Amino acid sequence: MIYTLTAPCSYEEEIKKSRFLALAQAVASPAEALAFFAAQGVPTATHNCWAYRIGQEYRFNDDGEPGGTAGRPILQAIEGQQCDRVAVLVVRWFGGIKLGPGGLIRAYGGVAAQCLRLASKAPWVDESSIEIYCPFSDMALVQSRLGGFQARVVHEAFDGQGVRWKLVLPRDRAAEFASAFVDWTRGKGTVSNGHEGLPGS
Repeated sequence: MIYTLTAPCSYEEEIKKSRFLALAQAVASPAEALAFFAAQGVPTATHNCWAYRIGQEYRFNDDGEPGGTAGRPILQAIEGQQCDRVAVLVVRWFGGIKLGPGGLIRAYGGVAAQCLRLASKAPWVDESSIEIYCPFSDMALVQSRLGGFQARVVHEAFDGQGVRWKLVLPRDRAAEFASAFVDWTRGKGTVSNGHEGLPGS
């Protein structure tokens, strides 16, 4: 099971007089992750180290710590906690005692992992959006069956004959839903999603 965060979280710990602050947030794109790091980074801190994973995309930064001792352990913490679509920033204020490479790896990875352990998480569902046009005569029936496909309406527009709904639903249920929708409306309803060519589109 892969999880993502349902709310931003933070965790702070002092390790051999150095103060570590981990901040984590759900992100949908690399640009969003970088914006999070830019907004939450502390210019007066000694180091602002970070990592993100978004599907197969990932990146990390040691921000002046010895190579491989900060960003990569943060990324490994994200993976170890089975998280995706997540960015983690760990801010360090140096306290005068050097931790050494092993100590840094344990500190950055440990603080990031503890932050994610304490975070509010939910299973991540890969979703897609589709648009359907439903005649008024079938509207109540279709509405009653949306829940069975975990589909929700995010936009609606009416005309003289029916309603156009934009739906979001789990990607692996989209094709099945589109086929069922055409059956429910006896071919009078239409489905479109731009490019994926679902049945009925």
